Amino acid sequence: MTAARGQAVADWTRCRGCGVLLYRRRFVRDLLVCRECGHHAPLTAMERIDLLMDPGSVTPLPFQAGVFDPLEFTDALPYAARLSEARARTGLDEAVVCVRGTIEGHPLVAAVMDFGFMGGSLGSAAGELVTLTAEVALAERVPLLLVTASGGARMQEGVLSLMQMAKTSQALAALDEAGVVTISLLTDPTYGGVAASFASLTDVILAEPGSRMGFAGPRVIRQTIGQELPPGFQTAEFLLGHGLIDDIQPRRALRGTLSRLLSVAAGAGPGHAPAEDAPRIQDPGRLPEHDVWRAVKLARHPARPTTLDLLYGMLDWFVELHGDRQSGDCPAVVGGLGSLDGAPVMVIGHQKGHGDKELAARNFGMSLPAGSRKAARLMRLAAKWNLPVITFIDTPGAHPGVEAEQGGQALAIAENLRLMSSLPVPVVSVVTGEGGSGGALALGVANRVYALANAIYSVISPEGCAAILWKDSAAAPQAAKALRIGSRDLLRHGVVDAVVPEPGEGAHTDPAAMAETLRAVVIEALRELSGLDGAGLVKDRRRRFRGFGAESCRTELVPSAVGGPYAAW
Repeated sequence: MTAARGQAVADWTRCRGCGVLLYRRRFVRDLLVCRECGHHAPLTAMERIDLLMDPGSVTPLPFQAGVFDPLEFTDALPYAARLSEARARTGLDEAVVCVRGTIEGHPLVAAVMDFGFMGGSLGSAAGELVTLTAEVALAERVPLLLVTASGGARMQEGVLSLMQMAKTSQALAALDEAGVVTISLLTDPTYGGVAASFASLTDVILAEPGSRMGFAGPRVIRQTIGQELPPGFQTAEFLLGHGLIDDIQPRRALRGTLSRLLSVAAGAGPGHAPAEDAPRIQDPGRLPEHDVWRAVKLARHPARPTTLDLLYGMLDWFVELHGDRQSGDCPAVVGGLGSLDGAPVMVIGHQKGHGDKELAARNFGMSLPAGSRKAARLMRLAAKWNLPVITFIDTPGAHPGVEAEQGGQALAIAENLRLMSSLPVPVVSVVTGEGGSGGALALGVANRVYALANAIYSVISPEGCAAILWKDSAAAPQAAKALRIGSRDLLRHGVVDAVVPEPGEGAHTDPAAMAETLRAVVIEALRELSGLDGAGLVKDRRRRFRGFGAESCRTELVPSAVGGPYAAW
């Protein structure tokens, strides 16, 4: 082969995803992502660090892995020889590189795995490096980023490699207890002991497109139990659909997404200044009496702004987080992190969508149990990160049906009610459309509850009530009036704290104006709650809901045998 021909061959590479020939220089400029099929080629740990972190910000953490061969293991080669070979080939001491640095100015520490070093396997030294990095994050209260690439536990260290799963998981638990932000980035592949420990225990789990992750690899599954695997099994897309990761991010978008997530750790920013012109009607006498059935129709208007419409109009930025980390990602509930008036918030809401196709895909805003569990996971994350929670309610009710009941619909709703009653952060809820039964209340246990002027809130739909009590679903308008589900009556009964006016003939006529009004109202509510600490917020919320129906019973408090009060006639 001539030198010129050799150079020509070197200028091209073949994509491992689709097999197409790629011009190498362009492929490098594209961050090793194929333009034809989107396949993300592997990166080394140092390439990954260069990609994600600000130039000039990176310094290695002062850890150095030695040669650790506790079993004096030998297969075709002694384990010590394999370690030496891996070190010579990669230039690394171990399968994990530990650094500190910044991403768009936000400080962090990171443990980055390199699959080229013995398949990124988790041995004692690798586990120690991850744990030491986590301990730096804990001591300095800076976010921890874990970038994973691993075939699993290192067999040559036997059960000692298994113990690394527990050790690294302990380190993540300590960060949870301290409220330190943790993020995983799954790259291809992430299997075995890494997947079943620290990679899956962070606050937010991101993955590159096509990355594979699981406990048992496909070959092990086929050889062990002979099970046929579905298409796309264990890919990032499969994991996202089953609620196991938060999001899939293409390589070029990772820095921006990580920067937004890390900004949460920087604190509340400028804070919530008094909002200008935050119209809230708190006196029911200022609200005109109107036809409740008209409000029902407006609350269900197909062009009414959805939760996502409102969020993108209200927030400086929004990163959607997916999944309940157990079984699924209910499309009827959306949520994630955002910035409101320069301060980080957690936002969650029902999502109906527009048009028949999207409405069906979103299950008409009717949450499955996975939706309530996703909301609960995000609320717990908000509590850990000390973020206000904002919820938008717009659902006909929780999904009825066999799948929902098998998934524990009642239990999922009940757990949310209990959780929300104990959140040590401000919670503001807004009924933006339909507030249907327990499915609505699962997002509605808040310090401040508002309703848009044409929103409705009810124990049952007007049609359902009419069918049961009037024996005729056509009596729905009459039932709606009798149930007093309009905003004026909701305010009169104290179910909502204020009513938010809608523009024009309804929110659907000017969604942008509606979002701007809601932005001002929510900022004002958060400002009012800012003077309460965690215990005060819980007390305020419990007092609010304790009062409903208190006048329905006459009680006398008398001491009990153990010195506490009990209620009796």
